[in-house]
Amino acid sequence: MFATQNLGLRVKKCLRNALVSPILLSVVLAGDARLIDKLRRDELLPLGSRIRMRLTMEYARSEDLNTCLTHLLESAGNPTLMSEALKTTLCDHAAGNYRALTTMAGQLLTVAAERNLAQLDEKLYFEVFAPPDPRKRRVGATRS
Repeated sequence: MFATQNLGLRVKKCLRNALVSPILLSVVLAGDARLIDKLRRDELLPLGSRIRMRLTMEYARSEDLNTCLTHLLESAGNPTLMSEALKTTLCDHAAGNYRALTTMAGQLLTVAAERNLAQLDEKLYFEVFAPPDPRKRRVGATRS
């Protein structure tokens, strides 16, 4: 609860500052803990000191990812586009990362649109993300 209140206060302060002083450019930097470490380097310290607001996100629980995915599907106007089994599979394979979740979902959506599929399911997931079969020869590969 306290973390949520603290975040709310930080957002309000940032918005108040935005209204008082004109912002010429807003940039969102996204990354893991390595980004924060790199911004502490001497050559990047001036840049790091100009960042007004920081929101550090930890790995998301599978339930949180599922809630996000459900919200995105409802907002897009098709809450039944993905089967529940597929949503669970995507959330389990996203490794707690919202970006990985939405990237995989976007790849599935692209393939489904190409195939004119009305609903996405686990079968499509395994077709799209199956590891390459090492028994199949690569095109252009020759033996001497």
